[in-house]
Amino acid sequence: MTMVIGGRNLPVAIMATELHPSDVETGAVELKEKLSAEQFRDWYRERQYRQNIENGTPFFNENGHVSNPERHSPSQLVQCHRKMFYRQHNAPEENSEPSGIYWFGTRFEEDIVFPFLERWVTDRNAYVQNSIWVDFVVETEGGKLRIKGATDPVIVDRDATPVLPTEIKTKSSVANLSSPSRHHKAQLHAYLYGLSEKYEIKLTQGVLIYGGRDSLETRFFHVKFDEQFWEDTVIRWAKDHTDYRLNEELPPPVPEYDWECKFCEYRERCGKGETSGEDYGASGFVQEFSGYPIEKVVEYLEGYPDEYLTPTLAQQFPHLTEDYGVLRWYCRSCDSTVGVQGITESTDPLCPECADRGSISHLKLRADSRDNAGSTESNDGER
Repeated sequence: MTMVIGGRNLPVAIMATELHPSDVETGAVELKEKLSAEQFRDWYRERQYRQNIENGTPFFNENGHVSNPERHSPSQLVQCHRKMFYRQHNAPEENSEPSGIYWFGTRFEEDIVFPFLERWVTDRNAYVQNSIWVDFVVETEGGKLRIKGATDPVIVDRDATPVLPTEIKTKSSVANLSSPSRHHKAQLHAYLYGLSEKYEIKLTQGVLIYGGRDSLETRFFHVKFDEQFWEDTVIRWAKDHTDYRLNEELPPPVPEYDWECKFCEYRERCGKGETSGEDYGASGFVQEFSGYPIEKVVEYLEGYPDEYLTPTLAQQFPHLTEDYGVLRWYCRSCDSTVGVQGITESTDPLCPECADRGSISHLKLRADSRDNAGSTESNDGER
């Protein structure tokens, strides 16, 4: 067994006798550089990228992919239309992903619930399948809707025909949980409907399983397929959402649940945050908001090379300006542009040329011009 220390590949057994103090110090410095939050973030993102390829879902790695308006994922049904509109159009997210929550959810499903179903619930005539894909079309008066996604573990018979699908969720605590969430119920209904179509059977029962992250306490809710809920709530929501997207209409800022705005990754863009932004479209960054995580900024700009940093983000992440450029301020009154270095305010700055002439005019960001780090430009935009 060997270990690389200070650039030398040394056998572990003789390291103690052959290492010079300077080698140990150099090795410690190299290790210190690798033990950082940035290094961990990069490693974790690469790990997720590789896992998506290994799992046969490389499309999860794509930046800039916009799904078909008629297509819906079971896990995204019956939620705030505007949030889902932003998400499906890849608007830059304002929060880091809760990777720890996702990780716990995966471990809870694979290491706890699956063994429970396999070893305790099922008998010799029943088995547990990790997941089953569903992909089906629903005819509506407004056209066809396609719903596609993968289930959580499904109890099947000896012929691998579904008997009882499950949907597994985790929450910070389930102590006060007395009924399943409506959008989780909608998700399970989509699986019941899709599995029935796929296997030409009639599934009417499913189970929603909740686990608490604080104590591993659980709640089980047996859900019966409700035709009225399916048609009046789930299909109606999907049809309305498809209409918003086909008409390229920004949905109203009306959440399905009171808690959605609090945890939404688009609070500032929607107008529910602390900036003056309101009713932003799905493209570009919110002008005054500086709280975007750097990984979300880079991810968005890599997926959309025609988008640039706002002046606010240029001040927050100056090392990104050379690679991605910065939007310039534009004055409609005198038709001049001002580079990011010429303005200190981030909210409604005044045009310096108009001010010199004794008039007041507010600058706006212009999407068809950019300011690159290190460039020299005059107020008329010439380099």
